[in-house]
Amino acid sequence: MTTPQQYVQQKAAEAGSSFYYAFLFLPQDRRAAITAFYAFCREIDDVVDEVHDAGVAATKLAWWRKEVVQSFADQPSHPVMQALMPCASGYGIEARHLLAIIEGCEMDLQQSRYLDYPGLQRYCHLVAGVVGEVSARIFGQSQDGTTAYAHTLGQAFQLTNIIRDVGEDAMRGRIYLPVNELQQFDVKAHEITNRQHSDRFVALMQFQAQRAHQLYDKALQLLPEADKRGQKPGLMMANIYRTLLREIERERFQVLHQRIKLTPLRKFWLAWQVQALGRMPR
Repeated sequence: MTTPQQYVQQKAAEAGSSFYYAFLFLPQDRRAAITAFYAFCREIDDVVDEVHDAGVAATKLAWWRKEVVQSFADQPSHPVMQALMPCASGYGIEARHLLAIIEGCEMDLQQSRYLDYPGLQRYCHLVAGVVGEVSARIFGQSQDGTTAYAHTLGQAFQLTNIIRDVGEDAMRGRIYLPVNELQQFDVKAHEITNRQHSDRFVALMQFQAQRAHQLYDKALQLLPEADKRGQKPGLMMANIYRTLLREIERERFQVLHQRIKLTPLRKFWLAWQVQALGRMPR
């Protein structure tokens, strides 16, 4: 019989995410907490990505809402929540954090386009900024200012994901790039869904990448000196994600027909660089 801890470990490893490589360097108790939290995020995300009937997906997310509330009333039934709840109070994880992540994924069921960047920011706040905040607490936050750092870094990660996944998301009927910015660069939605790569598309994506880079820079400026050591896992992820973004830029945003990614060995190396240096390499 699989234990809750084995379940979340398997869920985190299956995802093959950059996050997994940052977890490897954590002490056991923090690694257990972040693995359970990450597994929760994967469960919620999978509902939207893998359930093709929006009504069924909405029902599943409603179930998860109840499960979160019940879990914080000491009645977790899902193995992810059974693994997460023993860690929750020690790391300041609250029901509102988990419910915000569910709310963000519900937005995917309700809208597939965003008129402008402020609208997209709201989505990024829920599905990535909040994830960053919780992660920072687990990694070892001691300064209030670290919350703003973590939130900004989470948004940078999400914009990187959006850039990487433009083609895949379009196949699911979603275009996260703001409508007014498509208009600004004269890129039509049908060109993206039909995978038409053009100089106009490259210019649009360069604009998106520049915004992501600005968020990475801002996040690193916001990180208090006293928390730089404790937040090394987040800096590992930043090193991996920003390297991926630069790889996508080098490939001239060939993201409509393929998923550009880093090898597991390269991800491990990028994480180890931060572990060894104690900071992001220049």
